[in-house]
Formats: sequence, structure tokens, C-alpha cells
Amino acid sequence: MSIPRRLLLGAAAALAAPAVWRSSLAQGTLRPTPAQTEGPFYPVEFPADTDGDLLVLSGRRYGRGQAAWLEGTVTDTAGRAVAGAAVEIWQCDPDGHYHHPGDGGRADPAFQGFGRVMVGADGGYRFRTLRPAPYSGRTPHIHLKVRLGARELLPTQVYVQGDAGNARDVLWQRLRGEDRAALTLAFEAGGDALRARFPIVVRA
Repeated sequence: MSIPRRLLLGAAAALAAPAVWRSSLAQGTLRPTPAQTEGPFYPVEFPADTDGDLLVLSGRRYGRGQAAWLEGTVTDTAGRAVAGAAVEIWQCDPDGHYHHPGDGGRADPAFQGFGRVMVGADGGYRFRTLRPAPYSGRTPHIHLKVRLGARELLPTQVYVQGDAGNARDVLWQRLRGEDRAALTLAFEAGGDALRARFPIVVRA
């Protein structure tokens, strides 16, 4: 007895499905970096100096806190560099104050507090800043935003691996395990400053 053609085709499709699934899995896509709230202290007015070195302002080097490099790449979910994107960071000074009217104008005027860099052709970005400091109710963190032209691709926050304040921080605690791992960085000794690497993946 001959087997109907449609059954043969159906069986072939069923056998092929795992191979297609394996091929898709092998090609894969990168997991987007978890988003977090922008928070209340994104600058209302940008400082005169908005470059990637937050420790030099008006030609004067900032001497408080622990200097740190924050660097990485910005890629899309296929692993391609998002050249031309802008990465912004902002954070409080060592005493826990932001350059923002909502923080009462108490921030140290010698600390730049905000920086913006353009992503290179290789997707790379780099900031020289401070190991983040805590303030009332929050563990140390740095706010970060990625833009591409007029589009905002990502607002998020990065944290310090091993900081005792993490366990008491509501936003850090709300993160799922894999999201927490993606946003919690090791600030490691290296040369003239600590170094933390933060690869960013966006849907571009």
C-alpha cells in the first residue's frame, strides 16, 4: 500500500524541524541589556563640558573618590557594532549629590557628573569617572543611556559587584538573576584607576 504524499511531506517536515531549530540556535541572537528606570536626576541642563573624562573639568583634575574606567562596546542583537550611537552616563559625587535642581544644588562643582561619547566604528566606548558612591536609599550605581539619533535605545543602571549595599537596594533586588549578573560589574584594579567592562546590547 502506498503512503499518501501529504503524509510523507509531513513526516519530512517533522524530521527537518529539529535541524532548523538547531540551525537557528547556532546562529543565535544576543540578549539585550536589561533596561532600568532613568531615575529623577537626568540633567536638566548639561554642563559646559560633556566629554568622556568626568574627572577633568575646566582643565582641573578631580582628586576625590576612586578613579575608574567604564568601557565596553555597543552592539545590536546580531553582534554588529552600532556605530554612531551616543552613550551617556551620569552619577552622584562622592557625597551622594547630583548636578540637578531636585538635589538642592549641593553637588560638588568640581566633579563633571555627566558625560557623553560617540560609539566608534568598532562599537567601542570609554569613560573615565569615579567608582560610584552610595546615597540615601540607593546602593552605588551609574546611570547610563544609549541614543541613536533621535531614538533612545536604552536607559539602564550599572552596579558594583560585591558592594554590601546591593542587598538593600530595591532596584537591584528586583532584577532577575541573569539581569542582575548583566548589570553588576567588577571594578578591578588596573594601572592608574579601577576598570569595569560593560558590553551593551540594544535592539537597533
